[in-house]
Amino acid sequence: MTMPTYETEQLILRPFTTDDVRPFLRMISEPEVVKYTGGGVSTNLSDEETIELMNKAPIGDYEAYGYGRHAIVYKENNEVIGFTGLKYLDELKETDLGYRMFPEYWGKGLATESCWPMLEYAFDDLKLPALIGIAMPENHASCHVLEKVGMTFIEDQLYEEILVKYYRLTREEYLTSK
Repeated sequence: MTMPTYETEQLILRPFTTDDVRPFLRMISEPEVVKYTGGGVSTNLSDEETIELMNKAPIGDYEAYGYGRHAIVYKENNEVIGFTGLKYLDELKETDLGYRMFPEYWGKGLATESCWPMLEYAFDDLKLPALIGIAMPENHASCHVLEKVGMTFIEDQLYEEILVKYYRLTREEYLTSK
């Protein structure tokens, strides 16, 4: 499955490759980055162990579901600074719109900027019926991003034993708002 690449004013959104092993490890292990994700992994993983994780998701998701998270490359320095995009959550039978960035890039509108092409991809190209967004209630910035891109708050619920805010945007709502 060939995954598309997108470009915005400040970002390039492209599929992950195993060359992204170092920033990927930082995304899944740095305490400040995983603070609102309900976990993280050891920072002591080897490159080989990290690549093994990457090959499950996001890289494995590309083949399994036809889509997965995209690496966010900041044009100004050509560095991978996080991820954005779609992830099929088998336990919910839903596709999640998610994002994660290094703290030095927070508060610059980059999460929102990264989501717009992913919505287009999900609804115009993949024709998915809906997307969900999940955020911890105390992660006000993430909740704001989900609302800003058109998602509607549905309810607070438990996800992986953590209380989260559950958002949803249907394809019909997206197409009506264009």
